[in-house]
Amino acid sequence: MEVFTSVKSLRNFLDQQILQQKTIGLIPTMGALHEGHISLIEASKTDNHITVCSVFVNPTQFNNAEDLLKYPRTLEADCVMLENAGCSAVFAPSVEEMYPEPAVLKINFGSLESVMEGASRPGHFNGVGIVVSKLFNIVRPHHAYFGQKDLQQVSVIRRLITDLAFDLKLVVCPTIRETDGLAMSSRNRRLNDEERAIAPHIHRILTTSKNNLLAGKPVKDVIKSAHGEFAGIKEFTLDYFEVVDVKTLMSIESIGAEDSNAICIAAFLGPVRLIDNVVF
Repeated sequence: MEVFTSVKSLRNFLDQQILQQKTIGLIPTMGALHEGHISLIEASKTDNHITVCSVFVNPTQFNNAEDLLKYPRTLEADCVMLENAGCSAVFAPSVEEMYPEPAVLKINFGSLESVMEGASRPGHFNGVGIVVSKLFNIVRPHHAYFGQKDLQQVSVIRRLITDLAFDLKLVVCPTIRETDGLAMSSRNRRLNDEERAIAPHIHRILTTSKNNLLAGKPVKDVIKSAHGEFAGIKEFTLDYFEVVDVKTLMSIESIGAEDSNAICIAAFLGPVRLIDNVVF
């Protein structure tokens, strides 16, 4: 496995692969890798000759300076995981390499900016759009892999690919969970033991809410019930709990056809903000 820290060296490597007509898969990450990321590596290995994983904590997508400071950085351990998983190359640039000058470009994702993550984290998706666009231009992948856990981010990337005509296929992979249902996330390692024991309530409440909706309970009643459950667990501070159309991510008053609905949640558990969703 090759590890690159500069755009030039990575491009030189990939140019040789393209000359040999090899296909390239890209997994953009911010590091602190877990089995969810490795599932994306495995998917890419199935589809491509070369798999590139970027490891870059992108400052432009953080609207909370403390969150950026505390985001786990574990590059050495990440590289061991990636090599064991059969990744071909790691791109681990510095902030200066990715942003030789401060980013001034603004990308507006329309209605996606006004709901859920967009509403709670102003400017977040602009930062995501900029860094992912740069990675697409640097790596020039045939396929790019993202996890369903970040459902709204997936919608943003899909819009980015369509509107900017990136010549690649977006591959969305299932959320990987711990045995107790907690969605795997780099932020989980910031939970203390007590918080970690409480965290699976997120998936439990999501599952109960989904089953209640499928049983015909009104959306407003399911949302009210979920708010009540979270209010009863003092360690949680609920940011949002929404039942939405899976394509538009706009709130819905009644569920539609199979796989057209999603329940999305963001909640603080202590100082750590966790997100999750179910599509049904």
